[in-house]
Amino acid sequence: MTTVTYSEYIASLPKILSGAHVLFRDADGRVLIAETTYREDGKWTLPGGTVESDAGETPRQGARRETLEEIGLDIEPGQLLAVDWVRGPGRPPLVSYLYDGGVLDEARQSAIRLQPEELSAWLMVTPSEAESYLSPGLHRRIIAALNALESGTGTAELEDGHPAGQAPAPSGVTRPAG
Repeated sequence: MTTVTYSEYIASLPKILSGAHVLFRDADGRVLIAETTYREDGKWTLPGGTVESDAGETPRQGARRETLEEIGLDIEPGQLLAVDWVRGPGRPPLVSYLYDGGVLDEARQSAIRLQPEELSAWLMVTPSEAESYLSPGLHRRIIAALNALESGTGTAELEDGHPAGQAPAPSGVTRPAG
């Protein structure tokens, strides 16, 4: 029998990444998206980023910190609108939390200050216009979040932006029947 220490056991467990973003809207229902300086695919994103869980940060705290760092707004995130299990090549799965940022009036929009190391521009776009700027998974996540917000059904549980259990299986993965 092999004996392992607790730290060895913890180190052997599967890994996941964690990110948190905030969905801001304007009075016309448009959503705030931001152009990054670091994405090679040219896709835009929402304010937010990695949850610094090693430092004890929660997803809600990470969403607020990242929003302040990236767009200069210190706004307490509202309701959790969506949780998405996001698979990607060359990295562990990512759990992405999406919070409601509420409606930004003109004064708040004028107060936006981009972090130049990470963001180069921001826009308010309709949900349908957002599709051409965003990755397909992020666009599906935003649509699910807006639907959850409008319907009041609670947090949307997603897998790769699809309702849980309805996402296409990744290549090479067979889902159990039933």
